[in-house]
Formats: sequence, structure tokens, C-alpha cells
Amino acid sequence: MKKIRISTLLFPPLGLFLLWRSPQTTVTRRILGTFGILLYALIYVGGIVALLMFTTGLEMEWQGGFPPVLTWHKTHPNYDAVEASRRAQTNAPAAQLAPVAIAAWPGFRGPHRDGHVSNTPIATNWPGNGLRPLWKEPIGGGYASFAIAGGRAFTIEQRRDEEAVTAYDVETGHELWATTYLARFDEMMGGEGPRATPYFDDGNVYSLGAMGDLLCLDATSGKVIWKLNILTDNRADVLYYAEASSPLIVEDKVIVQPGGTNGRSVAAYDKRTGKPIWHALDDPAAYSSPMLVELAGKEQLLVVTDHRAVGLQVQDGALLWATPWIVKEHNRNNAQPVMLGTNRFLLSAGYGTGSEAVEITRTSTGFEAKPLWHSTGLKNKFTSSVFSHGYIYGLDEDMLVCLDPQTGQRQWKEGRYGYGQVLAVDDYLIVLGGDGQLALVKANPDRYEEIGHFQALEGKTWNHPAMFDGKILVRNAVQMACFDLRPGK
Repeated sequence: MKKIRISTLLFPPLGLFLLWRSPQTTVTRRILGTFGILLYALIYVGGIVALLMFTTGLEMEWQGGFPPVLTWHKTHPNYDAVEASRRAQTNAPAAQLAPVAIAAWPGFRGPHRDGHVSNTPIATNWPGNGLRPLWKEPIGGGYASFAIAGGRAFTIEQRRDEEAVTAYDVETGHELWATTYLARFDEMMGGEGPRATPYFDDGNVYSLGAMGDLLCLDATSGKVIWKLNILTDNRADVLYYAEASSPLIVEDKVIVQPGGTNGRSVAAYDKRTGKPIWHALDDPAAYSSPMLVELAGKEQLLVVTDHRAVGLQVQDGALLWATPWIVKEHNRNNAQPVMLGTNRFLLSAGYGTGSEAVEITRTSTGFEAKPLWHSTGLKNKFTSSVFSHGYIYGLDEDMLVCLDPQTGQRQWKEGRYGYGQVLAVDDYLIVLGGDGQLALVKANPDRYEEIGHFQALEGKTWNHPAMFDGKILVRNAVQMACFDLRPGK
């Protein structure tokens, strides 16, 4: 026994194992010893990992799925590379672009925020070694996507201690202008940088920074027309993962979700001056973005807060209807609602929550929201689904699924894409995976058919893709690239 005690002191798991093997050890002690071995092993492994993280630069990163990976190559912005690239571009010929007027892809997830690309044939015979980019450039940090108009792509990114609203030439990837201001948000899991995608409207770009800075800029020059902070203005606090709800332009209004109390959860500002038009609700904000939809014959704003979905009147923000929507992990409403017809939409969330179809009907006193079904077969975490050819396609955590919108029954579940993003293009789905792979999948409710895939970007990629005229723009916190998907190109 003396040897066992010494070994227990020198290496507890070995000592516990020897005690476990001893004939004199009771069943109860063996059970306790088993738990002890596992506990000590966990402590030792955890200590080794912690030591490596402290001494060698080993880091933890969520790239998609569970568990997170340990890596010496975490996706960090490379500001030296961005600055060197932009200095080199100063020697390139200036792009001759006309003043911006009409948007091809005005903001987050397209013209209707539904991830649909209309009337755009794409090549489906992707080569085995992947598509070659028209261009690839370094970019600053953050999770925003692009708004595209007049040959320009607009985004917002982190540049060291500043946020930068930027415009790029779609044909070359060259920076046309960058408007910066002091602001820096960082948190352990998501990293640094702004999250919300800018919106283009009538010659101007509207951007929302991670700390609540709302800017209206001239799309041609980048000149600031007006600026305010929606959190300060509405006495609200920054969310744990920062402000991620993209601004929406409806008529003369900029719609944002500051999440303030006392009727200041959702706000509308004059898009020309930045002056407030109305404020509504008391709900804490979530991370999804407001949408302009038509439900039960009424045009309205569809907004998801931290505990419910609501319909608001565009003119004054008056509440039309509400339905509870609570994610099991507090305030993790990230996904966009998905329209399923003229009076139905889908809500979805991760963390074991699942999906719910909601129907809006007219009543003698206004509108009523009624849940139709609930399914755990589709759990959108950092992504949003699409409704294509009568079926719902989206990522259940990190696997692609097809769902029947009438019943919530799962048609199939195949293919791991991490926490990626999905676009619907004609009869196909384009999936930008959480590891930077770009995949083409047939939108077929009967079976899963991946046509091809290739590595489009390096590192963690949670940003949504943007598409216009058969070209797709993708980015993450390190790189951005453009690929030509037109047939024959």
C-alpha cells in the first residue's frame, strides 16, 4: 500500500487506478475511483492546455459545431497586411465610377433580407480545384457583410482602434474611400470588430457600429452627413456581443433597435437629418435585424426582440401584434425570421430551442399571432434559413437540413458546414461555411445533393455573403474576395 500512496502523491490518476485494481477495493470505491481518475485526468489535461495557451500562443476558436478547436492560427485581423495593401493601391489608377444611385444588393441578406438572389443564372459545373477569385484582398476585423450599389461594395470593419466604414470597387477590390472614427469592441468568444451590415439608399450609406454609432455617409465620397449614437440617444446599454442589428431604410426612416426602456426599444430616425421620428416598445434588443414585410395584407415591420416577435406599424411604431419567442440561453435571438407566405413566417434559434411557424390573421380588433408548429429539427444559431420552392433550407447548428413548412417535419439532414450562411439562387443553395468553404447544393426536398465546394477564404467565416450580377462577395475578419458565378465565366 505504501507504493500506491507514493504514486498517488506523485501522479494521482495512476494511484487511483492501482487502488481501483486492488482486490481489496470495494465496488463503491471502484466507482468513486473511476470518477476520481476522470476528474484528475481532466484537471491535468486542462492544466497542460492552459500552460500551452499561456506560453505558446495556443488559442481556442469557435469555427462551427461543438466543441471549439484549439489552434495556433486563430482568425485574427491582420492590420499590417491591410495597411500595406491600401498603400500599394494608392499607385493604382483611380476607379472611374458614376455617382451611386440604385442598389443591386442594398444591405443585409439582400433586397428583402431573405437571402434570395433573383433572376441570376449561375454556373453549376464548378471545377474540382474550385473557382479562381476575380480578386482577393486583406480586410479589417468584424462580422459585417456588404451592401452593393453602383459598382461599389460597402462594409464596416475594425482598423486597430477605429471602426471604418469602407467602399470598394467591385471589379478590382480596391478601396475607394474609408471613413474612420474611434471605436473598438472586443469580447472573448466573438472577437473584435463591428457586426452590423451597412444599408444603401438613395445615394447614401447608413452604418451602425458595434458600440451604437449610427452614421449617414455620402456613398460617392464617404463624407459624413450626420452621426449619432443610438445607445446614448435611447439610454440603452451595449449588448454582450455588441450591436449586430443592421439598420433598415423604409420610406424616409432609418429603423434601428437600440433596446432602450421607457418606449425606446425600437427607433425611427429621419434618413436625411438623423432627427427622431418615433420610438416604440420597452423590450431589450436582440441580435437579429428589422424587416419590412407584408403579413395578412398589411405592410409592417417584423422585429424580433430578446423575448418575442412583434409587428410594428411603419408610420408610428404602434404595436400590431406580438408572439412570445424565448431562446433557452438568455437573449440569443440571432437568426432572421423567414417569410413562408402571405401570412406566415418562421422563427428559429440554437441552444436547443428549435423553430416555430407563426400565422398572422386579421380580427375584428386588429391582428392575431398564432403559433402553428414547433420543431427541434432546425436550430439556427449564428445563421438564417431560406424559403425556396416551397421548402425551408437552413443550418441546424452546423448541418444543412430541409424542412416541410406545413408541418415542421425534417425532409433530410446532411453535410457539415459549421456556422455558415445560406443563399437561395434559382434551384440551388450557396452555402458559405464557417471555415470559409463555398459550396453549391441542389435545393431538392427529396435528398441532399452537393454539387461542389472549394476553399474561398481562410479562417473562421461567420459573415453573410452578398451577390449581384452573378458575382458573389465574401469576407471574414481577415480576407475578402469576389468570385464570378456567371455561366461561361
